[in-house]
Amino acid sequence: MARLKGVYKAKIVPALTEKFGYRSPMAVPRMQKIVVSMGIGRATQDKKYLDTAIKDLTVITGQKPLVCQAKKSVSNFKVRQGDKTGLKVTLRRERMYEFMDRLINLAIPRVKDFRGLNPNGFDGHGNYSMGLDEQSAFPEIDPARIEINQGMNITFVTSAKTDEEGREMLRLFGMPFRS
Repeated sequence: MARLKGVYKAKIVPALTEKFGYRSPMAVPRMQKIVVSMGIGRATQDKKYLDTAIKDLTVITGQKPLVCQAKKSVSNFKVRQGDKTGLKVTLRRERMYEFMDRLINLAIPRVKDFRGLNPNGFDGHGNYSMGLDEQSAFPEIDPARIEINQGMNITFVTSAKTDEEGREMLRLFGMPFRS
């Protein structure tokens, strides 16, 4: 079992039950999935960017990403309908907890000039989104081999009803929010 899953069952469920007064352990919010996505608009000019981004995202998440295509043509961005412009990975169950553990304990502390995560990244339904400027924060990526610095968006989808419940759950997992 993943370490954070054990922490959730042993510490987070009782703490949230006490704070919010849930009647059943099944009413306590839980993590549903984590979606990691990358926009790779440069891949329209050079296909090498796509291969590099796929390789990096596969190493980081442990799962092959889905290649997303443009739905509409946008001449200002030199994008045609059907061009490969993004990658995304949806993590669930054990892989989700493993990724979350690596993100909180290894990747976020390695970010330069880090002063805490923005607490305003919640969507009103308890889900949290954040971004990383480069993939080199993850220990799986060798900084010497990086050809292109590529940022990524990470969305934590929870079953929480309010932002306060979601924020408290993620804080108990160890997310370093700014105060």
